[in-house]
Amino acid sequence: MERTSYDAAAVERHWYPIWEEKGYFRPSGNRQTAPYCIMIPPPNVTGTLHMGHAFQNTLMDALIRHHRMRGEDVLWQTGTDHAGIATQMVVERQLEAEGKRRHQLGRERFIERVWRWRESSGGTIARQLRRLGASCDWQRECFTMDRELSQSVTEAFVRLYGQGLIYRGKRLVNWDPILHTALSDLEVISEEEQGSLWHLRYPLADGDGYVVVATTRPETMLGDTAVAVHPDDERYRSLVGRQVRLPLSDRLIPIIADTYVNPEFGSGCVKITPAHDFNDYEVGKRHDLPIINIFTADAAINDNGPAVYRGMDRYVARQRIIDDLTALELIDRIDAHLLMVPRGDRTNAVVEPYLTDQWFVRVAPLADKAIQAVEQGDIRFVPESWSKTYFEWMRHIQDWCISRQIWWGHRIPAWYGPDGHVFVCRCEEEVYEWAAEHYGKPVKLVRDPDVLDTWFSSALWPFSTLGWPRTTPELKCYYPTNVLVTGFDIIFFWVARMIMMGLHFTGEVPFREVYVTGLIRDAEGNKMSKSKGNIIDPLDLIDGITLDDLLLKRTRDMMQPHLAEKIADQTRREYPNGIPAFGTDALRFTMASLATQGRDIKFDLARVEGYRNFCNKLWNASRFVLMHLADSPIVSTSDWLHTMPHHWPNLWIVSRLQRLIGAVDQAFADYRFNDAASELYQFLWGEYCDWYLELSKPILYNQTTPPELRQAVQYTMGAVLEQSLRLLHPLMPFITEELWQKVAPLLGLANGANSNSESIMLAPWPQQMPQWLDEQAEAEMAAVIAFVSAVRNIRGEMNVPPGQEVTVLVQGDAAALARLRHHDALIRPLARIADWQDWSEEPPAGCATAVLEGGVRLFVPLAGLIDPVVELGRLEKNRHKLEQELERCRGKLANAAFLDKAKPEVIDKERARQQELESKRAGLLEAIERIQRLSTKPIDQEGQQTDG
Repeated sequence: MERTSYDAAAVERHWYPIWEEKGYFRPSGNRQTAPYCIMIPPPNVTGTLHMGHAFQNTLMDALIRHHRMRGEDVLWQTGTDHAGIATQMVVERQLEAEGKRRHQLGRERFIERVWRWRESSGGTIARQLRRLGASCDWQRECFTMDRELSQSVTEAFVRLYGQGLIYRGKRLVNWDPILHTALSDLEVISEEEQGSLWHLRYPLADGDGYVVVATTRPETMLGDTAVAVHPDDERYRSLVGRQVRLPLSDRLIPIIADTYVNPEFGSGCVKITPAHDFNDYEVGKRHDLPIINIFTADAAINDNGPAVYRGMDRYVARQRIIDDLTALELIDRIDAHLLMVPRGDRTNAVVEPYLTDQWFVRVAPLADKAIQAVEQGDIRFVPESWSKTYFEWMRHIQDWCISRQIWWGHRIPAWYGPDGHVFVCRCEEEVYEWAAEHYGKPVKLVRDPDVLDTWFSSALWPFSTLGWPRTTPELKCYYPTNVLVTGFDIIFFWVARMIMMGLHFTGEVPFREVYVTGLIRDAEGNKMSKSKGNIIDPLDLIDGITLDDLLLKRTRDMMQPHLAEKIADQTRREYPNGIPAFGTDALRFTMASLATQGRDIKFDLARVEGYRNFCNKLWNASRFVLMHLADSPIVSTSDWLHTMPHHWPNLWIVSRLQRLIGAVDQAFADYRFNDAASELYQFLWGEYCDWYLELSKPILYNQTTPPELRQAVQYTMGAVLEQSLRLLHPLMPFITEELWQKVAPLLGLANGANSNSESIMLAPWPQQMPQWLDEQAEAEMAAVIAFVSAVRNIRGEMNVPPGQEVTVLVQGDAAALARLRHHDALIRPLARIADWQDWSEEPPAGCATAVLEGGVRLFVPLAGLIDPVVELGRLEKNRHKLEQELERCRGKLANAAFLDKAKPEVIDKERARQQELESKRAGLLEAIERIQRLSTKPIDQEGQQTDG
């Protein structure tokens, strides 16, 4: 270990292939131990690693490595989702670049083309997960379109259809007019946009005036079948039951009363268009209204609209309708209006509520058992508050549209006979036998062209990947799985559906716990998005990226030049030198440290840099330990601590290690990864490196140290480091493996006669030893650390040269002073004390003071240690600069415009900065006062002595 800093790239390149080739990621197969299984949320086959993936997969891998080291039979099932719409669009774009369209190829050749793309380009995210250190069982990697999983999907569909839980019907769906398919709610992105609110006059049928309705989509009026008012609205009570004449269509439609109407919005009258609005559709069902679809699949006006508008695109028709209503004096007014506009996440086209024939799952019967499973505690949400969200969704659940009008995906196993009779079968041979039997002769059948919603196959993932519907050894062993790690945004779309399908087909829940993670946002709390220019690629944090490459990545394919330039300027400000390489372990530890059980998580690059420094600190501490382990004895007894000479620092650090083991165990059990990271960081950096190793140096470097004590320190130093590396391994797998391979053999714990552990991955998880908890040792060393820290703080505040020894005067209780005196050999070198004296009188003038716990007071005479004039001048310059910063901060917080416009988190950040600056100012003023007292002559504010 000649390098003085950790070379993350070299270590990562070395160890991951070894882990994978040696099969360390595979289950042990030991059925005598408890099974532990996590199902990876299958990323899209088209996908690349983003911050959300990095976050969730770090946490999953930490759990997997933790339980593997605990000796459990661990399976982390991995794989990818076929991502129907996304994948089809990728291949269609390739075809368009070649001047072709999928319909020219035909369905069969197009599907072949998609499979070829998948073979050549579909493994990107799996390679990236390896870079993250993910220890999945890659030999069991699944793809939702694999033959076995496809058979599971078909089996599930056929069974649900046979049980009356799947049906085909005409209902309203989210329709993408470019893709010509239904979309799930998760594939629809709704964002606020500037639009208009048109107030239209609908004449009463008897000619006695009109009512005004407000709409943001005037083109849909062609499909209106009622006007609704609230039943308690006195303004319109007399109109209920009368009719209006629908402008431009010349149809009579009724005025109805329904509690859906908000009497405070607009005029309190609402146009009802059941075929083109989800809420209106429900109103239409309640009042048995006609449902008139006025759009084609392309969102143009169809033959149900007046002849003058037929064939027009919806937005062309909108303008023409507004012009015609204006000419008829039927527009009351037009208001500017902010509205939520739903767009397809792949095409960015405005999605239309559209009435089509689709396949649906009747989910209410399935939802009842899924609700009970959580109510009864068979499944536990972490944090528990998410169960309320789950119940809210499940108790208001609607039937699930599972058909999509695309080619790539699991084709619906349904065929239609000449008279429209539907046959649902597992295979084509079977369906033709059924049809011949049904019709009494062979007939030609037409297969349904639709494919299943991607979420349908994903809902089967926990058991289809284990071999269902066959009863495989894997299904019996690993199902139900232990925990699902997922984001809150798919609790309904995926989590709830897995629970429903798992209970229905296996009779058991798919997982025992659901750990719901927060959403990774940028340092200011904004959602990461390409349009904001704040997306960070996890691999760029691992490998680093130049500014030029970062600019290219963030602005590539951006359609709006002004937005691209804005993002480029922002990127240059934030990353003037690009992003340095931090390595995988620093990123993983950052992710763990951010994993609080909150909804939003702010990602700050400074944290990654700090944890890269942590890697270097650990690396250099290990170099120091290895230098002194060469002649350390290999101890065979398990209770080695109590066979060695008594040494307070040894007893203390081992006791602190036992508390660390307990704290990390509890943190993993509670899914508090941030607590695990914090405990490990504080112990390794704060206690082991900064204190224990420093306390050990006088023993190791003193030639007169008894050999038994030297060896005790050497072994303790190595043993504590070795166990700490094992505790840290789930969060930082690479550096811990590299260091463990060097430390463990010297302790007889790896690749030797006394051990069968070839890798830290296979080493046992540290067990807490209650007999090694030592409260007295902790109290003794706490007193030493407090004393040394107080002297060091005074040295730092007063700018005492590092090599200059000081005198310390001590006041306090006799027992407390005796304890400190007992540790004189530890305190003197660490605090750089020339002499310390018990002091019962008033301290001399010009002393720096510190108060310790238990009433002990320290006084450090500063006379002769520093030049008062020079030091005061330095402090006054710092004070002046700090007060300017403080004044700017106060001014900003006193600015009403700033307080009105800034986000709450920005204001909170500024207030915290003000408190920090005020605290620093108080410390500076105190230091200036101390320096003033050192001089025999008064010193002015410029740091010059006067004749006073």
